[in-house]
Amino acid sequence: MYELKTLPNGVRVVTERDDSLRSAALGIWIGTGSRHEKASEGGAAHFIEHMLFKGTKNRTAAGIAMETDAIGGQINAFTTKECTCYYARVLDSHVEQVLDILCDMVYNSNFDQKDVDTERGVILEEIGMYQDTPDDVCAERLFGAVYKGSSLGRPILGRASTLRSFTGDFLRDYQARHYAPENTVISLAGSFPPSVVEEICQRFGALAPRKAPEYRPAQYTPAVTVRRKSTEQNHLTLAFPGLSYLSEERFALQLLSSILGGGMSSRLFQEVRERRGLCYSVYGYGAGHADTGIFAVYTALNREMEPEALKTIRQVIVDFVSDGPTEEEISRAREQSKANVLMGLEGTQSRMSHMGRSLLFAGEILTPEDIIKAYDSVTREQITTLSREIFRFEQASLSAVGKVGTKEDYQAFLNGEL
Repeated sequence: MYELKTLPNGVRVVTERDDSLRSAALGIWIGTGSRHEKASEGGAAHFIEHMLFKGTKNRTAAGIAMETDAIGGQINAFTTKECTCYYARVLDSHVEQVLDILCDMVYNSNFDQKDVDTERGVILEEIGMYQDTPDDVCAERLFGAVYKGSSLGRPILGRASTLRSFTGDFLRDYQARHYAPENTVISLAGSFPPSVVEEICQRFGALAPRKAPEYRPAQYTPAVTVRRKSTEQNHLTLAFPGLSYLSEERFALQLLSSILGGGMSSRLFQEVRERRGLCYSVYGYGAGHADTGIFAVYTALNREMEPEALKTIRQVIVDFVSDGPTEEEISRAREQSKANVLMGLEGTQSRMSHMGRSLLFAGEILTPEDIIKAYDSVTREQITTLSREIFRFEQASLSAVGKVGTKEDYQAFLNGEL
């Protein structure tokens, strides 16, 4: 069972102790990501994530790496549209040391201009790597189109034009403005001495109170985007307005996603791949944010197969909306989802992530029993009704990357004209 403490300055500390283990996972979760950036700041949150590994007042970049390796630990970080997380996994005998390393990185980094110039080149290479991955390009262009003009539609990594303007002083100031106690969650799971929790509270309780940054709400707008690229396959993402990750219907959406395109027994996989042999990969997924969301169907396939595949995908969705799921499909999806939850929370890393992400985004942490109960309570009527609310083709969008047709071709498909 987890324990939660809210410090006077707003920092939340959540812990779950399990003395049967020998390891612990620690995460510092900050509620700021790319959607908190202005257009001129695009990529700042991710750039800062990189810079915190480049050396502090007390440790060099090499020193951070060697000290972590010397205790057999693992330290990493990631940036999303809505948060940044710095995390580590170590043996229980080294939790205090890795806490000191992480705190030093997050709050004492140098932001040396020479390191900024070096890391800018690394991030530009990272952008190039993503540009060479067609499915990533397809998804990024989709978000850029349906959330055009919003920070939610801009890439997490930023663009070369904005990255070139960043200096060490700018990044240091940006971090000071966006890393606030109010939007900070410390999550610790596994085996650790009680004194570690006291030390966490002392360290983070010393931070000066400050209001967390806000962002402008985003609104989904139907769009079609096409990017011609020399690839062996065309990559297509069909999308509809989805749900916020705070929606009470999110569990019904998860079962819907599983039934429609969540695995080898899903309707899309069985019809598009198994029966018709039109593609190798096809699946559905939801991408939720605090105030909006999308539900998407992705596939990659040969250009000649595209017209029939799109028609088949559309028909599968239309049939689902018309008839709803069977009880057998719901039972299978429910057990699959429950198994994913229970098996996914068996490691310290996943427990730490579940607590940190849930508390930061939703302000509460559902126990595995709560989640199982939520899945068990979903009815066939709920899924059917939700499908009719989501799958309205007049609100559909499409992103296409590869040796693709024109925007007009794909708009005609969305209009039911092909």
